[in-house]
Amino acid sequence: MGMLDFLGHDTYIMFARIFIAAVFCGVIGLEREFNNHPAGFRTHLLVGIGSCLMMILSLYGFKDYIDNNQNIRFDPARIPSYVISGIGFLGGGTILVKGATVRGLTTAASIWIVAGLGLVIGAGMYVLALFTTIIVLMCLIFLNRIEKYMNVNKARNKMKVALHSGKSSITIEQLTEKLSSYEISTNKIIMTNCRRDKEGNVVFYYQLEIDISSVLHTDLEKLLLDYPEIEKIF
Repeated sequence: MGMLDFLGHDTYIMFARIFIAAVFCGVIGLEREFNNHPAGFRTHLLVGIGSCLMMILSLYGFKDYIDNNQNIRFDPARIPSYVISGIGFLGGGTILVKGATVRGLTTAASIWIVAGLGLVIGAGMYVLALFTTIIVLMCLIFLNRIEKYMNVNKARNKMKVALHSGKSSITIEQLTEKLSSYEISTNKIIMTNCRRDKEGNVVFYYQLEIDISSVLHTDLEKLLLDYPEIEKIF
C-alpha cells in the first residue's frame, strides 16, 4: 500500500490548500510585519490557515455522514459564514484609539482579507486567490507610498493646545470648528498628556496637525490672541 493509497487523494488536496493559504496570507503578513503594525506575519498566517481549515472541514469533514444519510441536507457555507463574522473580534483588537486618532484600521482590513483568502483557497479557487493577493499587496505597498508623497507635499503645521477643566471656555470640538471658520483644516488630533495643575484643575494637552497654507499671518495672530488655549503653532 503506497502513501497515496493510505492518505487518499482528497488528503493531498487538503494539504496543498493549507500550504497555498500559508504562502499567500504569509506574504501579506510580511508586509505588515516590515512596517511594524500591530498584527504581522504570524497573525495573518494563522488567520489564513485557520480560515482555510474551516472551509476544508465544511467541504470534506461531513462527507461520509452525508453519504450514509441521504435525507440530510447540508449547507457548506454555514461554517465559513461564522469565520467571516468571528474574524471581526480579532480585527477589532488591532485598532488602537488615542485621543481622536485611530490607528490599525488597515491592518484590521488586511486580517479580514486573509480570512477571505483562506476560505477561497479552501474552496479550491486558486487563481482568484492569487489575483486577490497581488491586488492587496499593490494596495498596501504602492498606495502607502502615494499617500506619504501626498502628505509631504501638503503644507502642514502642528498646533499645541492646553484645555483646563476649570478655566477653558471651549472644548476641543469647538476649537476645531473655530479653526474651520479661519479656513484651517484639522487633519489629526492627538491627546498627548493629561495632568492636574497647582490649582487642582485637570489639564488636557492636545497636538493638532493642521493645514494653514491658505491662512493669512494676521489671522493666525488674531487666533492666538483670542484663544489662550492655543500655546503655539510650529
